Amino acid sequence: MGWFEFALAFVAFFLTHSVPVRPPLRPILVGALGRRGFSIVYSLVSLAIVAWLIVAAGRAPFVLLWPWAPWQSYAALLLMLIACIWLALAAGQPNPFSFGGGRKAPFEPAAPGIVRLTRHPFLAVLALWASAHVLANGVLAHAILFGVFAVFAAMGGRLIDRRKKRELGADWALLKQQMAATPFSAAVPLTRVTAKRVAVGVVAWVALIAAHPLLFGVAPWP
Repeated sequence: MGWFEFALAFVAFFLTHSVPVRPPLRPILVGALGRRGFSIVYSLVSLAIVAWLIVAAGRAPFVLLWPWAPWQSYAALLLMLIACIWLALAAGQPNPFSFGGGRKAPFEPAAPGIVRLTRHPFLAVLALWASAHVLANGVLAHAILFGVFAVFAAMGGRLIDRRKKRELGADWALLKQQMAATPFSAAVPLTRVTAKRVAVGVVAWVALIAAHPLLFGVAPWP
């Protein structure tokens, strides 16, 4: 199907990431599935659409934009290492400013964790992942695919900020001010928990490198 399938997958991506999360559909879906059920179904659908996008990009016509060089792979691997560690530091952590934050513990502005570096750590991970793959892929379809993801991550933070400001009201500015008063060292405190999370990120990075040829048919190392 070539470019048509690629375009169709992109339309499906934007529809599934805009329509279900806005009224009047979101309240209906949350009422039918519950908040947890909605999050699970939405996440599964999103992953399926992203997987389709990646497959469709591989089926699109081959148009070379720039030649490959070994340094691009090394740079991409470094960016992915940072992304994996960042993801491990953010997973399950309280975050009132964005999506994906854990709710089991209250957010402490004096100990914000990775949120001190960015209010939207998962979008930062997405941007790093996309940038790494733009760098390593000089083919038009993949450059479009991962470039759009990078722009999507950059713009997504502003949209989430608007929504969270409405939801939290005056608390949004207060929490932001209190968090800004903490040093940047609070983002990655030197604790045993932090060390474990960093180790998990490194292990995930190694696992992704090992699985990449099996999942996508391409070895990420030079």
